Amino acid sequence: MMDEAVSFAEEQRIRYGDQIIRFRVRVQAERRVSRVAIHVEPDGRVLVDTPADASPASVLAAVRKRARWIGQHVDAARARRAGTQPREYVSGESLSYLGRRYRLKVTVEPSAPVHAALCGAYLVVTTPQRSPASIRDGLDAWYRQRAKEVLAARLEAVATTLRWVRTVPGMRLRNMTVQWGSCSPAGRITLNPMLVKVPRECIDYVLLHELVHLLHHNHSPAFYRTLNKHMPAWPALKQRLDGMAEDVFRS
Repeated sequence: MMDEAVSFAEEQRIRYGDQIIRFRVRVQAERRVSRVAIHVEPDGRVLVDTPADASPASVLAAVRKRARWIGQHVDAARARRAGTQPREYVSGESLSYLGRRYRLKVTVEPSAPVHAALCGAYLVVTTPQRSPASIRDGLDAWYRQRAKEVLAARLEAVATTLRWVRTVPGMRLRNMTVQWGSCSPAGRITLNPMLVKVPRECIDYVLLHELVHLLHHNHSPAFYRTLNKHMPAWPALKQRLDGMAEDVFRS
């Protein structure tokens, strides 16, 4: 979760037993990478960050060394995706907000504008017509507004506890299909508005991750030492986030 200026090499592949592991080398502008780092995204994509002087042979060796770990995480991502059905945007569907479950309730009022509101155990969408697209737009607008308020408040709360953050960095929201957030070389935090669906402690992990990038512009051992110091339980929170990703991102 780092840069915005990102490019990818052509897809590469290796064989591990009966499995073909496909991966891409990711190049992120102005990012200093001291070692090969392998990431399995929530959708099962395998991305490899490498130092500028890394040889193709060393990259392949690193991927082969972690082939078993990669295969296990890719299989887990595929299993999660297989069990996720597209939303129908009908009353009774389950929706998340700050880690809690709510039921969608659709109310049709022909003369009313599309809007959504939280009412007890329901997320109520009022719409002039029972259209999935209209209902989705109402929900997206509601989530985005809540994200603007909640994520800004959490960003300030987390940032003020960190000695290297002198002023709370600027924040913007951007819809992303598989990413929770990013930090640009200039220090701007970009967050997925759908992050507001997950529990607060998971939100704080994502925010801390991006704020640590203001100190360490990479995923070096120093980066993880800082992350461990301020949030020792982050691996469990990341695993929890990965497990929720398919449900949160599905449309």
